Amino acid sequence: MALMTVISTLSEQGLEVMGPDTLIYHYPSANIVSGSLLTVESNHFCVLKSRGAILNVYETGQYPITTGDKPLVGSFVQGFFGGQSPWQYEALYINRAKLVVKCSGVALSAEMAEMSYDVDYYIHVPTKEGALALVTHMPYAGHVLTTQAINEYAGPVVEQAINQLIQVTALEQVNEKIHDLTELVRTHLSEFLQGYGITLDTVKVLVRPRDERMRALISLKAFGLSEIDAVRYYTAILMAERGVVSAPNMAIGREFSIGGVVPTIAAEAVAKGLNGAN
Repeated sequence: MALMTVISTLSEQGLEVMGPDTLIYHYPSANIVSGSLLTVESNHFCVLKSRGAILNVYETGQYPITTGDKPLVGSFVQGFFGGQSPWQYEALYINRAKLVVKCSGVALSAEMAEMSYDVDYYIHVPTKEGALALVTHMPYAGHVLTTQAINEYAGPVVEQAINQLIQVTALEQVNEKIHDLTELVRTHLSEFLQGYGITLDTVKVLVRPRDERMRALISLKAFGLSEIDAVRYYTAILMAERGVVSAPNMAIGREFSIGGVVPTIAAEAVAKGLNGAN
């Protein structure tokens, strides 16, 4: 008597194969026959297909599979199909847990300054109808659909939403618009993902100047410094890091002297001295 085949998302070692970065897992064996036991965990859906046609969507539980290969037995199967049933079935598991997707890129401010952005958004598939839409509309390669693959579709939507606001916002005012930016990304992304049966939960957006020096200058201005003072203090910081003793003088905008003697003389004074000597 043949042993019952158990179809599940557990490996041969009993480990769960659907991690936090896997949205769809295609059961890698085509040997799903009549009598196979389909096991669906509490945080999964399972879509059963036959030669491309969707037969059913299963929620949590265990289900015996009844397939059309049962009448094809004996010499008939052996002669026409080489011992293999022509009915090929596929089990696709959909992760219904909340998953996080990360997206990053570069946008341009109103001054054409480069701004780096990082977006974390959380998604899940809440219903059987959503699982059906995901399997129907979202292509994938191999046996898994990862969150990174989802981001390849959703990333351009995020980029467009962010540029829509940042390109008309001054560099120093971008962080003041972070709430509006988050809501704009949420709206565009939610509408896009709904077509794939995916629900968008939380969106987190972080935007910052791409250039390190620009970030430092804006931070100094946040202390109430003028633009020229911010530049002086930034230069003084760099000088201090290199051990230059005149760094404090740069910060306050004063010349540097040793023992009351200014070591540098203006070019005009040098010219006058030379003319007088002649």
